[in-house]
Amino acid sequence: MNLANRITIARIFLVPVVSLVLLIHYNFWSITINHQTTTGSEMIAAFVFVLAASTDGIDGYIARKRQIVTNFGKFLDPLADKLLISAVLISLVQMHRLPAWVAIVIISREFAVTGLRLVAAAEGVVIAASRLAKLKTVTQIVAMVVLIINNFPFSWVGFPFANLMLYIMVVITVLSGLDYFLKNKRIIRVTD
Repeated sequence: MNLANRITIARIFLVPVVSLVLLIHYNFWSITINHQTTTGSEMIAAFVFVLAASTDGIDGYIARKRQIVTNFGKFLDPLADKLLISAVLISLVQMHRLPAWVAIVIISREFAVTGLRLVAAAEGVVIAASRLAKLKTVTQIVAMVVLIINNFPFSWVGFPFANLMLYIMVVITVLSGLDYFLKNKRIIRVTD
C-alpha cells in the first residue's frame, strides 16, 4: 500500500462525506442573490468535492514520479473517479439542481467506457485517457461545483453559468465517449 494508493482510497472515503454534506440540510448561514440561495453546507460540500477531485491528479503524479504504479492503483483510480462523479451527480438530482437525464447520460458514458477498457485489457491493450477525456473531467468538476453552490457568485450578475456548464459538460462527456469508441473500434471487432 503505497502513498498514491492511499490517496486514491482517501478519495473513495470522501465520496460519502460529499454526499452527506450535500443531502443533509443544515444551514448555519446562507446567502440569497436573485432568488438563488447558497448555503454554508453547500460551500463545504463544494470544497470537499474539489479536494476529493484534486486527489485524482495528485495520486497519478506521485505514482508516476516515484515509479510506484501498481495494478491495484490502475484498477482503483478510475473506480474512485466514477464513484465520486456518480455520487455527486445523483446528489444533485436529489437536490433538484440537475435533471435526471443528465446524470443518466454521464453515468452511462462512464460505464460504457469502463466496459470498453475492460474488453481492451482482456485483449492486452491499455486505453490511455485522451485529451478530450481530460477536458471532460475538468468540465464535469467545474459544472458540478457551480451546481453545488447554486451558480454562486454568477447569480450576482444574473449570468446562468451553472446552466451553461451543465450543457458543456454533457456535450464534452458524450463526445469523449464517442471518441473512445471510434478510436478503439478495432478492439470491439476483435472480440466479436
